[in-house]
Amino acid sequence: MRTRLLPLLIILMAAVLLALGVPLAVSLAGAQQQRVVVDRIDDTARFAALAQFVTDSPDGTEGAFENERLATLSSELTSYYDVYGIRSGVFYRSGRAMAHAPARWSLPKEGEVRNAFDEALLSRRSHDPQQVWPWQRRNLVVASPVIRDGDVVAVVVTDSPTGQLRSRTLHGWLVIGAGEFAAMLLAVGAALRLTGWVLKPVRVLDATTHDIATGRLKSRVAAAGGPPELQRLARSFNEMADNVEDVLEQQRAFVADASHQLRNPLAALLLRIELLSFELPEGNKEIASVQAEGKRLAQVLDDLLDLALAEHTEADLKITDIGELAAERLAAWAPTAEAQGVRLVGDCPPTTAWADPIALSSALDAVIDNAVKFTPEDQTVEVTVASHGDTSTVVVTDHGPGLTDEELARVGDRFWRSGRHQNIKGSGLGLSIARVLLAAGGGSIAYDRHEPHGLKVTVAVPRSAPTA
Repeated sequence: MRTRLLPLLIILMAAVLLALGVPLAVSLAGAQQQRVVVDRIDDTARFAALAQFVTDSPDGTEGAFENERLATLSSELTSYYDVYGIRSGVFYRSGRAMAHAPARWSLPKEGEVRNAFDEALLSRRSHDPQQVWPWQRRNLVVASPVIRDGDVVAVVVTDSPTGQLRSRTLHGWLVIGAGEFAAMLLAVGAALRLTGWVLKPVRVLDATTHDIATGRLKSRVAAAGGPPELQRLARSFNEMADNVEDVLEQQRAFVADASHQLRNPLAALLLRIELLSFELPEGNKEIASVQAEGKRLAQVLDDLLDLALAEHTEADLKITDIGELAAERLAAWAPTAEAQGVRLVGDCPPTTAWADPIALSSALDAVIDNAVKFTPEDQTVEVTVASHGDTSTVVVTDHGPGLTDEELARVGDRFWRSGRHQNIKGSGLGLSIARVLLAAGGGSIAYDRHEPHGLKVTVAVPRSAPTA
């Protein structure tokens, strides 16, 4: 969730900073240029004031005499160019130069300088030239009319290089960019703190939910700050978990008490049936059937009690040699398998993992018992121990009739037995007990087909230490 919320906040903050920074950068560039334009207008106004009193030759020919004011104007334009590197000139309406600097510069016939000259002839002073951006290598042209007796007699034109203007604008932009970058870093830090503050209760709630889902019903959501709504949610979740745990505890207590209380009357009933059998002819089928059903009911009660105890008992996890434990269970089940004509073989190299030895032994007993029970005579049950990354596995395969896809989806459910195996002794609780015992220690049990026929059961336990 944080990976989705954090980019959204960063994008929104970046958009806000850009919305503020771009207009500021444009305004800065405009202000820098406007300052230059004002300076150039002041300069052209001064040159226009000097040129206003420079007279042309009486006959208007090209060979106009230079008076003292013309010499002063030319000197000023030359000094201006030498000091600032700005080309400037005063041109008559015809385009002929009154004075200009440098000497080789003249009024072009077209272009930006010519456009500014023509505009000034209409008695309009340049006041808003086109914006010069830092990446544009062009000059800034400003023109002012020279007015005598209400008429425009000449035009002062300045053609300024914009290197310094573009440098100042770029420097201002870099300052703005640095400020934007610093503000973005602060925004990212604030977003990290904000998302952490908001999502910390969610992470704690998620972890606690996972713990409860995996069987650690005592887990509760610790106080983790955050918004008041999430704090209320955490308190409500704890109340719900308490209620659920109470209900489950009542169910377990009921199953345990019921199975325990039924064992005594059932034992007395079986004893009376046994005494009654002595009064009947030997080999009576009905009494034998009643005795078999009574023993099966007693087995179901024992398994129910084991299941209730398994759900109530917490796992005592420790580093366990899975290979050695599996080898012990193989040796314990070897006589039973041999009595049924089943070969029990194993490959159990030393492999360590975190498990409850008693719970794992009971789970392996249930799995191996199931495999031996359904394996035909002269067939083999194989037990293989291996390690795969973060887990250690015990794989038990048999060569029995196996299960269909529909049956594989239900195997391990309480009291479930395949309709094809109803005549085989069992209560349908053995694999359910194995699953509960394994889940308490972070393990699992899975079922799959064993080709060409049979069932493969994989018991997995973690190799890493359990988290608190």
